[in-house]
Amino acid sequence: MSSFLPTEQRLAITCQRHPAFPREPAVLVRLIKHIYKRVHDDANAVLRPYGINHPEYNLLMMLYGTEGQALHPTELADAAGEKSANITRLTNELCEKGLIARNASDEDRRKVTLTLTPQGIATVESFLPDICGLLERQANGLSPREMAQLERLLKKFLVQLEQA
Repeated sequence: MSSFLPTEQRLAITCQRHPAFPREPAVLVRLIKHIYKRVHDDANAVLRPYGINHPEYNLLMMLYGTEGQALHPTELADAAGEKSANITRLTNELCEKGLIARNASDEDRRKVTLTLTPQGIATVESFLPDICGLLERQANGLSPREMAQLERLLKKFLVQLEQA
């Protein structure tokens, strides 16, 4: 928690200067940002030997976890929580690496379908043991009950953000 201490000190000063500032929501949002950065950096370090980065990993995992391992770009953007412009850049990179392929949709030839290639499947399956280890280490300090509680609260928070 020591890396978050300067942020808490800044929030305390902000609250002194502007008493109506909502400290608790600000702490939650900033904690999530700090957690995201750490998760992102840790994942990049684990994935570097495989020639991919964390955003590319997320796209590969969304495809890997989908029946048929194929999605339209809009579906992939929604699943991965990425903007469409970023999806285009990331999918271009993954196509260049031979990990995904773009094909005309079976339903509508004007639509594109993104599919994992055999090389993409092999890449995912090669990094999964390292990613599983990383995920276990990242959640190591939480009990199964705490993880379930945190999941429930984060989902509730996400629903609230989507309604705002």
